[in-house]
Amino acid sequence: MIKTDVLIIGAGPVGIFAVHQLGIIGLKAEVVDNLDKIGGQCIELYPDKPIYDIPAVPECTGESLTQNLLDQIKPFKTNFHLGERVEEVIKDKNNWKVTTNKKKIFIAPNIIIAGGVGSFEPRKFSIKDAEKFDNRGIFYSIKDKNYFKDKKICIFGGGDSALDWAIDLSKLSTVTLIHRRNEFRGAKHTEEIARKLEKEGKLKIKTPYQINSIEGDDKIKSISIKSEDGKNEKIETDCILGFFGLIMKLGPIAEWGLNLDKKTIPVNTENFQTNKEGIFAIGDICSYPGKLKLILSGFHEGALAARACFKLARPNEKYRFEFTTTSKNVQDRLGVKKSD
Repeated sequence: MIKTDVLIIGAGPVGIFAVHQLGIIGLKAEVVDNLDKIGGQCIELYPDKPIYDIPAVPECTGESLTQNLLDQIKPFKTNFHLGERVEEVIKDKNNWKVTTNKKKIFIAPNIIIAGGVGSFEPRKFSIKDAEKFDNRGIFYSIKDKNYFKDKKICIFGGGDSALDWAIDLSKLSTVTLIHRRNEFRGAKHTEEIARKLEKEGKLKIKTPYQINSIEGDDKIKSISIKSEDGKNEKIETDCILGFFGLIMKLGPIAEWGLNLDKKTIPVNTENFQTNKEGIFAIGDICSYPGKLKLILSGFHEGALAARACFKLARPNEKYRFEFTTTSKNVQDRLGVKKSD
């Protein structure tokens, strides 16, 4: 049995930053995540994809953002329980008793759900033989873009991920971007860049087409794509990338008595508490009027949720807001060494 001030469910960037916000006010956190690595969607789906909207960081990757956040919480010596899923949450007097699928038990007055979109998996190609090439020619995320260097690549999808990766990988490889509609769903500016690359002969775009078949034995040799009017076209390729979005699965969260709304958890914007006292939700999984699904919004949500956790973890103490630049208590917790 592990006792802590706060149990955080989700080890993505928002969950990690919540550790920091709890730590600087003197609260201890334990973190549980169903994935086998720290970083959440940033690491699982786009570790190499550029991120441009982190304040004061012009550009970073999901991997570098995760590492910097981990460096930031080193003073708090946080325990991460990876490859574990929370199965049961039960109220136990003034605490929550949380049990994982590995029968690990946590006792805490506060729970912060920072689980992104819950359990998730990519939507996959449904055609014959697609499954046998999983991670052997067919990929739904990119962990190391150098793997695709100097290869012939077909990218399927019409959203931001498909456009972004088509642009990025066209610098390293021969890329064909294929979408079942003429219109793309991604950012207009990104589409304009892709169209410009097409005119310059640096990227091929095929619309409206869908994949029809895959040819190859141990390795993919080519694919056949089919247009709306029945026209077939054969393309030689080494790799296929599919970016069709995610299938969202809340899993056991749906059984915790929270007021769910379309697979999200409604919260109040004062402290991001759910309908259950002591259970908070931050990041993509929470919803409220004006919600923006941005990492930077999750950071703000985590900061407010952390302060609310203090009241339940230290009911006999009064919380005092302190600036990190001037508070000796905060600087001591962060291990800041003062120069004479």
